[in-house]
Amino acid sequence: MQAVRQDPLLGSSETFNSFLRRAQQETQQVPTEEVSLEVLLSNGQKVLVNVLTSDQTEDVLEAVAAKLDLPDDLIGYFSLFLVREKEDGTFSFVRKLQEFELPYVSVTSLRSQEYKIVLRKSYWDSAYDDDVMENRVGLNLLYAQTVSDIERGWILVTKEQHRQLKSLQEKVSKKEFLRLAQTLRHYGYLRFDACVADFPEKDCPVVVSAGNSELSLQLRLPGQQLREGSFRVTRMRCWRVTSSVPLPSGSTSSPGRGRGEVRLELAFEYLMSKDRLQWVTITSPQAIMMSICLQSMVDELMVKKSGGSIRKMLRRRVGGTLRRSDSQQAVKSPPLLESPDASRESMVKLSSKLSAVSLRGIGSPSTDASASDVHGNFAFEGIGDEDL
Repeated sequence: MQAVRQDPLLGSSETFNSFLRRAQQETQQVPTEEVSLEVLLSNGQKVLVNVLTSDQTEDVLEAVAAKLDLPDDLIGYFSLFLVREKEDGTFSFVRKLQEFELPYVSVTSLRSQEYKIVLRKSYWDSAYDDDVMENRVGLNLLYAQTVSDIERGWILVTKEQHRQLKSLQEKVSKKEFLRLAQTLRHYGYLRFDACVADFPEKDCPVVVSAGNSELSLQLRLPGQQLREGSFRVTRMRCWRVTSSVPLPSGSTSSPGRGRGEVRLELAFEYLMSKDRLQWVTITSPQAIMMSICLQSMVDELMVKKSGGSIRKMLRRRVGGTLRRSDSQQAVKSPPLLESPDASRESMVKLSSKLSAVSLRGIGSPSTDASASDVHGNFAFEGIGDEDL
């Protein structure tokens, strides 16, 4: 079986990004001037950097790295994300800021204090932690993010593991803390808001997490405890995001009348068994972000397979140098972990191959979408019988 392939963009990516950058700035009618931009760390710590309104994501990322004294060759291990802060103080991830974007324009054009920019590690394989942990600032960033993820329940911890982690915190043994955390379920995962999937049955409430080359779905079947099913990206032949505007029940199809909010769906074709492919659909406002996570996990797998590296040297500007603040800012050490939430339940794995669940076929997504909407998965081509 062959994955659906898409032709690469023609022409210079730098020229294309410059065009998009100018278009975003002109559309929002933002003049080029120096401003202060607030970027948050995973633990809520604020980092204030001086940038231009016309600075791209990479420029802002470099400014944040300079403020924190993060080495240039570790910049590629981190990314900026646009998030929406909820009433309880937790973050809902909207998207990863793209290279061509102007972060200041992106966040201010939303005209809401709910939207923030957050710095978070941008890789999925915990083996890359070793590179980051060699540096003091990198170690502190990973440590602060991990403590935050444990506190919000993204990383699954038993009472005994929680006790061990807190003991390492008290000893200020950050590397040992991270080594233990790496062994925990959902370490380094990105969790999304509660949504709906057709797995294992139609309109099933689920919580989706992305990480470790998989999408994890946590769900509660009627009369049963919390369960989890995992979908490996290497067994996804392809996926796509579709949008629709459903009509309210009983309404007519007259243009501009009675339309509801945009409905986003992520659908992927999954190799359930050696000879059976099946479509699985997740309905979520964060479907685009989920798709971006899938693509970045596949890209990382392909880079690792080819023997490449995600290290990234500082891009030197043409005709000038990046403005950097003379004052640097330390990453604050987070407080000790609080007692584990008793309401959090342990999960039972449905099955590593999903064979314990009766999956209902839903058929292919609608065929009116063009082939260019489908993201082919090159990592799927290398799957063998041992992966099933």
